[in-house]
Amino acid sequence: MVSRTQKKEAAKLVIPVIGERKACRITGISRTAYRHKKIIKDQELRNLIYEIAMKHRKYGYRQIHRYVSKTNIVNIKKIYRIYLEMGLKYRIKNRKKRIHLNQIPIRLPNNSNIRWSMDFMSDSLYDGRKFRILNIIDDFSREAVQMKVGFSITGFHLVRIFEEIKSYRKLPDQIVVDNGPEFTSKIFLRWASENNVDIHFIEKGKPTQNAFVESFNGKVRTECLNEHWFRNIYEAENIIENWRTYFNTERPHSSLNGLSPLEYLEKTA
Repeated sequence: MVSRTQKKEAAKLVIPVIGERKACRITGISRTAYRHKKIIKDQELRNLIYEIAMKHRKYGYRQIHRYVSKTNIVNIKKIYRIYLEMGLKYRIKNRKKRIHLNQIPIRLPNNSNIRWSMDFMSDSLYDGRKFRILNIIDDFSREAVQMKVGFSITGFHLVRIFEEIKSYRKLPDQIVVDNGPEFTSKIFLRWASENNVDIHFIEKGKPTQNAFVESFNGKVRTECLNEHWFRNIYEAENIIENWRTYFNTERPHSSLNGLSPLEYLEKTA
């Protein structure tokens, strides 16, 4: 620990900041000489432009001019002319082996009911009427906590759904969602605040930040929705709920070492 006396002594050693006029007077240097920038020769300028362009491949001629003009007197038009002559306008960055960040899994919570993910899907009945499905999953066990079917699911309905879930299981510490109007509604956010549930919004246009539920949506689409025609909303509810039960209790999950979500929870309990 640094004592108060040591701090005071260190403060005395700080060099005070003085103005340019006073500094030049003390050192005996004229302000004109201090501010002087050399006029760079053409070949030196070409070499400098090339060096900057290769080091900072995203720099255009304007940014290169800002860089060069810090220490040299040079016209931006001259920079642009040399920039074009050297073919730097169309330079292509050397291709490197890319690390596919979207293949790196999001860090998992260390237990169930810590972080859930939530998203909507849509499908249609036999007569063409569209309905929605609210998918809620536990990121740790991949358990499908709820798959709610309805023609309209608003923020008010979200509160009712979570109040129902609250009656038979613990609510999570955090729920990851996109920026849909249902999730940003005042009634849902107020409910979340009252129940100490953190609502984490992903960035707009980046569904990969909610990868767990996006992956689950794909399974729902290919294994359930695409395999059935729903004559009415009640049939859709029954079929989807039966599939949810199958998913949680029987379906092997590759990321859970071939176990179903509930089997994985039993093994890790």
